[in-house]
Amino acid sequence: MNPASPQILDGQRVSEELLGELRNAAGAFAKRTNRRPKLALLRVGENHASVFYMRRKCAAAEKIGIEVIVEVFPDGTPRGPVEEKISRWNGDPSIDGILVQAPLPSAEYQRFIFNAIAPEKDVDGFHPMNVGKLACEDPTGFVPCTPKGILRLLRAYDVQLEGRHVVIVGRSLIVGRPLGLLLQSRAVNATVTVCHSQSRDLACIARTADVLVVAVGHAKLVAADMVREGAIVVDVGQNRDENGLLCGDVDFLSVAPKCSYITPVPGGVGPMTVAMLMENVIQACVMK
Repeated sequence: MNPASPQILDGQRVSEELLGELRNAAGAFAKRTNRRPKLALLRVGENHASVFYMRRKCAAAEKIGIEVIVEVFPDGTPRGPVEEKISRWNGDPSIDGILVQAPLPSAEYQRFIFNAIAPEKDVDGFHPMNVGKLACEDPTGFVPCTPKGILRLLRAYDVQLEGRHVVIVGRSLIVGRPLGLLLQSRAVNATVTVCHSQSRDLACIARTADVLVVAVGHAKLVAADMVREGAIVVDVGQNRDENGLLCGDVDFLSVAPKCSYITPVPGGVGPMTVAMLMENVIQACVMK
């Protein structure tokens, strides 16, 4: 492929195909059990991005036949009432999956709340038990939705990862760290480097990547001089530029001509994340 004409990794198209398959799976579950799969969503506060993402998740769930219930707590709510609600959902056999929308008021708050979700209903894959299962390559756990979606998108385009060098910029518990575990698994066999805010000479490391994944929440951090010719670039970022327009962590216009494949923002990783959440809900139903 000519790097001057990169192929767009169209997450919107792939996600729509996956949602069609999941609609059939949800229908089969409903026919067998006489009830629809059910997802419980919880949010604390009115963060604009959180409100937007929850609406997208609700819309996707309803589209494929998953029942959704939503609980919203006001800003400043202490952990207690949130943990109490999650405890009730944990004990409700009609609820198959629970998701608490990040970010939460603090890192400590978030850790306690994520840990309060029953592992078998943790469809976001953030409970330590599910993280441990991912590390141990145990297929009975839930894989976090964004890393899972990235891998599924690359596979949809027949991108071969075995033996290739993947550089991940960002070490969050939501994307960077679980993605590193997933890519190093025996099912994928990639060679992985994870970079972060203390990494020295980030540009030099990034240029060694066959596949570069950027997930730091910094608008247009990655420029053309950080990407080698023919690289595959996956942009997880969702930011606003100086003109208020949606953009990723990658400067798409300067980087795209050097790539063999690249994800757009929007329409790349975001739709895949939502599709993988729906898949995890269906998995939760099947595992009961």
